[in-house]
Amino acid sequence: MSGAFGESVEQQAYLTRFLLEHTTVPLADRTFLRGVLPTRDAVRVVTGSADTWAEPAPVAYEFGLLGDDVEPVTAPLVLGWARTLAAGTPPASDESVMGMALVRVDTDAVEPAVPSLNDQALRVLRTLAQPYIETPPSPALCGFLFTGPDTMRLYLAAEEAAGLTAADVRLTGALTALLAALPSLLRETERRAADEADPHCSRTVDLTSW
Repeated sequence: MSGAFGESVEQQAYLTRFLLEHTTVPLADRTFLRGVLPTRDAVRVVTGSADTWAEPAPVAYEFGLLGDDVEPVTAPLVLGWARTLAAGTPPASDESVMGMALVRVDTDAVEPAVPSLNDQALRVLRTLAQPYIETPPSPALCGFLFTGPDTMRLYLAAEEAAGLTAADVRLTGALTALLAALPSLLRETERRAADEADPHCSRTVDLTSW
């Protein structure tokens, strides 16, 4: 992956890796991370209930990938903004994406939450157990979205395909075998389809029955 798109993929993969723990560790009260949706110039952090579509309703908060100093935003900063927003009432929005309210965040108007002790502990453990790597693996996980009680959409970047591929998987299936076969499954063009309702990918692959 090279050029501007390659740099965007690397940043999306970095942000996704950093935020993963908050699918099980609340951002605030009963609000959890339910997805990280990648776009070329922004990341959309989806918050909501641990029960997927129960209350609180999911909201997609969009943050630019570059800060005011034109440097890439850091994952701890994105987490701080997301936590502040998750702890309050979502701002009104006339926009939506994939059935969720879409809030384009003016980060100058949002004070990022101070990292909790739990955040700091996770940062220590993550650094030791999952050291930072400049180049993500291929396919690179650039985002995800919980789509049902036992289904998830994975946003993946592979060297041989332009744009991102969204792979729909079932969490109750043969996951070990699926993950091992995933790189080859993504190359099978006959599995690919379009999803006009999802602006975060170039194509989809349905692996829920694999």
